[in-house]
Amino acid sequence: MTLITETEALAEFCARQTGAGFITVDTEFMRERTYWPILCLVQIAGPDEAAAIDPLASGIELAPLLALMADPATLKVFHAARQDIEIFFNLSGTVPAPIFDTQIAAMVCGFGDAASYETLVSRLAHAPLDKSSRFTDWSRRPLTERQIRYALADVVHLRTVYEKLQQQLASNGRAGWFAEEMAELSNAQTYRADPREAWRRFRLRGRADHRFFGVLRELAAWRESAAQRRNLPRGRIIRDEAVLEIAAHLPRTIEALARTRSLGKGFAEGRLGSEILEAVRRGLASVEGLAPPAPPRADPPPGVGPLVELLRVLLKQRCEEHQVAQKLLASAEDLEAIAADDEAPVPALSGWRREIFGTDALALKHGRLALTVHRNRVSLVELPDHGAEQH
Repeated sequence: MTLITETEALAEFCARQTGAGFITVDTEFMRERTYWPILCLVQIAGPDEAAAIDPLASGIELAPLLALMADPATLKVFHAARQDIEIFFNLSGTVPAPIFDTQIAAMVCGFGDAASYETLVSRLAHAPLDKSSRFTDWSRRPLTERQIRYALADVVHLRTVYEKLQQQLASNGRAGWFAEEMAELSNAQTYRADPREAWRRFRLRGRADHRFFGVLRELAAWRESAAQRRNLPRGRIIRDEAVLEIAAHLPRTIEALARTRSLGKGFAEGRLGSEILEAVRRGLASVEGLAPPAPPRADPPPGVGPLVELLRVLLKQRCEEHQVAQKLLASAEDLEAIAADDEAPVPALSGWRREIFGTDALALKHGRLALTVHRNRVSLVELPDHGAEQH
């Protein structure tokens, strides 16, 4: 086992990976008590060797690692990559490129919704995994031999998983589908924590009042910025329920703010209390011309429910025939939107999803396609002007 704790050893290891067609990457991190994730370990496996890199080691510089992550000639392979990529984006300001996410590739190749790493290792690498160290405290030092062995197993077996999935994508003609999914994962905007967009974390029920929405937007932005500056979880600054209560009641004084549940007089009289009242004032001052977001889609109109159920059957049939995960193709909300609107702005009506489901969904909706059962299997029947053609 290799544990790298010095910059020189890290530079030498990264140099040996230069020119490799791909490397596999995983991280261990903690963020229960912080806003920003604390990177505790990075695991890398190249074609011939694997190493665990200790970013908490005294004096170590991660520049060689970040350079490897940015090398356009080396594919970086992750499983369920979003949080790992967020860490590297926070460290360097750029998204590792190019990247390959085996979880998404598995969904495209028919391994079900959000296939776990254990499932893929078992089915593709035919290897057992020891997951006993999954919930260990990765920030404590020294790391044990068992922890390091556990961490390295995640990237060693990932090499085989990647190679098998890459072969499947090459043979089933779905590389283009996969590329569409990787585009969003590679977009830097996915990882920018913009305080002005923090209000989107809240589920708004019904139509939002202008003043409520204006104050909610300012409060959410203030809380996000405060959490970032102090490196604390959002809930440690102020809980979601308190944010919504303040936006609903619009307190303008310390006394009114102190009546908010979970805050109290001491909080209201402190520095954070004055910052909250200032955010309320900004929110109220910004409501002129402000357009609150559209309310969530209402329940489908009468008669649409059975159509949604037919679309659900069609979705399952298309997914089974094409061996692709339902979760990747369309959600329940997407089906309701399609039932209500032919031009619904949902992924299922664009790109490769439209090709294998969206076009058929609209045809079913407008009576150009029917569902039938043949030998205990659901089949599709086209309905042209006269007759029917089964496929």
